[in-house]
Amino acid sequence: MPSVNLKKVLLKSEVFPLLKGLVNTLDLAIAIQNHEGKTLPINLSERLLEPVDSESMHKLSIQINEELLGWIIYDGAIAHAQQIADLIGFVVMREFESKMLANDALDKYREINLLYTIASKMSHCLDVKEIAGLVIDEASRLIRATSASVMLYNPKLHILEIIAARGTALNNPSLVIAPKQGIAGHVFASGKPELLNEASKDPRYITNENESYALICAPICTKDRVLGVVNISNSEPISYTSQDLKLFTALVTQASGAIENAVLHENKLKEERIKNNLERYLSPQVAQAVIGAKGNVSLTTSKRKIAMLFSDIRNFTTKCEELEPEQLVAYLNEYFTEMVDVIFSHQGTVNKFVGDMIVAMFGAPTAITDQEHCAIAAAVSMQRRLKEIANTWIRDNFITGIGISSGDVIVGNIGSPQHMDYTAIGDEMNIASRLQGMAKGGQILVTRSVYEAAIASFEFRDFGTLPVKGKKNLVEVFEVIY
Repeated sequence: MPSVNLKKVLLKSEVFPLLKGLVNTLDLAIAIQNHEGKTLPINLSERLLEPVDSESMHKLSIQINEELLGWIIYDGAIAHAQQIADLIGFVVMREFESKMLANDALDKYREINLLYTIASKMSHCLDVKEIAGLVIDEASRLIRATSASVMLYNPKLHILEIIAARGTALNNPSLVIAPKQGIAGHVFASGKPELLNEASKDPRYITNENESYALICAPICTKDRVLGVVNISNSEPISYTSQDLKLFTALVTQASGAIENAVLHENKLKEERIKNNLERYLSPQVAQAVIGAKGNVSLTTSKRKIAMLFSDIRNFTTKCEELEPEQLVAYLNEYFTEMVDVIFSHQGTVNKFVGDMIVAMFGAPTAITDQEHCAIAAAVSMQRRLKEIANTWIRDNFITGIGISSGDVIVGNIGSPQHMDYTAIGDEMNIASRLQGMAKGGQILVTRSVYEAAIASFEFRDFGTLPVKGKKNLVEVFEVIY
């Protein structure tokens, strides 16, 4: 509540003449004392009042909302003195109300200025810790504090942990608490800010190196959840006010959206890093299935119809003898990069590399209706890409044969709990491998099932029949003309 200086109010140019005239008209002898009993040097009456401290003198108190500002000491009729007391009370109340309005306007200005300042500072910031630092810096600038911290909830560990701190909170930066533990934990759980003077007397208070006398804690709230809390405290015996709580809560509320955006951005970057690393070893479809899986990853084993593509470099062993191992690996990596790009662009999944051989699947883990068409289109693009590759040595020496088959196979995670491969098992895989082995450099050989599914889109030549181990009937083979 704003304080009113009684002496200054009564000596105002518009007040003093009015009071003095009324006192003399009423023929009063009066003196004004402050709340400490000191007589103020204000000469309102022509009659002298002596001695002021005499017990025979009469007193009327001057108050605002039960707060004592001083007394009127008078000699004369009480009714006349009461008129003076009423006038002084009216003048003092007007001064008080004026100060209240000025304080409210100042508070509004401070709040708007605070929100504008913090918003402009955070507008281009996507780093969670940097935003947290800005919040406690602004809070400490506006509210007296010896300690401040921002704690975010870690959903994996189910704890609140400090991500930014100032002052004595730096003494214990590794402090973690559970929801509903301590004052901060309760604020997080309730989603409602709290102000505590003499905080150490609260039964929820946790004793640590960061001793607090007065404390304000506000939740970092978004539309549908609480992300954490912001704490500010003072180890000295001061009292925070409701206005401090209002300002602090406004600051944290303004920062909540920026913190949420920064957390989402950080999670997005983390997901992208994981995805990029996974895609170095898995196809985009499998990588996305792993990232999108809730709980334990489960690429369910099932029987489904897919197309299988086997591609192998002809006479690769002979080529190996011409190069140093390091150079050979570099060429292979460049070759695989080009071929995998083609397979991925045709909705294929790279199952594995076996030496120089590439095994790809079309229709798993994501089902596609035209898997045979995609497999042939990928094979044709692979052969053409090899003829256009920038590296002359690869273009002249890496000549591939490709075999494609389609049919029902078992697809899914196969392996041990420590390591699994997403792969396919079945006769059609063996047939595709045999076709690849038969294919000469530049050839693409396919089974009848592939031929019948894609005959409208590609040109074929009858290649004859192929005996396959374990199969009674011969396998019809067709060559893709491209």
